[in-house]
Amino acid sequence: MTLLARLDRLPLSRPHYLLLLIGGLGYTFDGMDSAVVAFLLPSAKDAWSLSDGQLGFIGSATPFGFLFGATVAGLLGDRIGRKKVMMYALAFYAVFSVVAAFAPNYEVFLAARVLAGAGAGAESAIIAPFLSEFVPAKRRGWFIGALAGFFSFGFVAAALIGRFVVPTMDDGWRIAQVVTALPIVMLLWWRRSLPESPRYLLQNGRVDEAESVVADLERRVERATGRPLPPVPESAVAPSTGTAKVNPLSALRFLWSPVMARRTAVTWLVWFVITFSYYGFFSWIPTLLVQRGITVTKSFEFSIIIYLAQVPGYFSAAWLSERLDRKNIIAIYLAGSAVSAFWLSQMDTPVTITLAGAVLSFFLNGTYAGVYSYTPEVFPTWIRATGTGLSSAFGRVGSILAPTIIGLSAAKLGFGGVFGLTTAVLAAGVVCVVVFGLATAGRSLEELTEPAKEVTR
Repeated sequence: MTLLARLDRLPLSRPHYLLLLIGGLGYTFDGMDSAVVAFLLPSAKDAWSLSDGQLGFIGSATPFGFLFGATVAGLLGDRIGRKKVMMYALAFYAVFSVVAAFAPNYEVFLAARVLAGAGAGAESAIIAPFLSEFVPAKRRGWFIGALAGFFSFGFVAAALIGRFVVPTMDDGWRIAQVVTALPIVMLLWWRRSLPESPRYLLQNGRVDEAESVVADLERRVERATGRPLPPVPESAVAPSTGTAKVNPLSALRFLWSPVMARRTAVTWLVWFVITFSYYGFFSWIPTLLVQRGITVTKSFEFSIIIYLAQVPGYFSAAWLSERLDRKNIIAIYLAGSAVSAFWLSQMDTPVTITLAGAVLSFFLNGTYAGVYSYTPEVFPTWIRATGTGLSSAFGRVGSILAPTIIGLSAAKLGFGGVFGLTTAVLAAGVVCVVVFGLATAGRSLEELTEPAKEVTR
């Protein structure tokens, strides 16, 4: 009988849903910050008479910051704890969002956007591995998929801010950034409410603290459900302890060792494919709509429709994650994205482009729900945050490259060529996941990953 067997047999109830809400609200503001930049660019251009090249740097600032933030968060999360990194990252992000809102010039604004992106990337990379360590195996796919679904609320909120705040006030673009900084008020709630991960505590020999966290969660679950807790099963796989502290070199050496290379390659490739396609699509769709003859205001309204399609995309994939294996969810939604991208490439009117774009948005975001669930499951506890952070960071390379590559493709290949390219990238991701992906559904984190020498498909 182990602490983790006690933890994994708990039914989902109010204490788990509180964790979901706390983590999910963080993702909401991360998504809002990432998406709102597209609506700030026209105002920033007018305020400082910026060139297209300078606007391009602003557009790349957030994903560039995300890359470094995700990398650092993973390493720190495995060294000093998940909870500390999540809170500090959120504070860092909120502070520099406010700095960007009051920036006196382009240079300060650009630097603040990079640093705010680093904070958002750090927080985004740490939440999923942190919360995955509290959830029983049978519900983990739904829980983390639903957690990722909160991103969609942030994108919808950003679209609404872009439509109803930015163009209706003299300093609307500055006010919009203050709104995205509001999660700073959540810090006191998080500090009081969130425990550290019992798996992290056990991994670092802090057994008494892990016992206290599990016992408290047991009491709250029993009180919330009003029923006796299920019996504790015998734990099939015991967690490893005492692993050396993670550093960048040791992390990369382990992740690309013979026993882990296949998992790492698949996870990194999927992150790159989905992030490249996602940012390529969402960074260009308003411009492509304008090129089809509709006004900027109308393009923002069509963008809201496309953003709204994210919500059922995320939550349908989360629901299916408990009925199909995570790798199958990723493959199905990637395939749907590929078909939708090809469909979009054939459309030539604003309405049909918007419809096809909404379907593509549905499938792209459903893929993200599967990826966020899958990634923490394939890495051992001692390197879970680092593995997730580096996977996310590699995906951000796609988000940095996509606007430029698709912009150049649009000039040479036209509208159809842009989404023909996207279709090919997504199809490659489908093949990779189906052939090489790991089956994870219904298996404990320890069964999947520990001891490392037993890692197999």
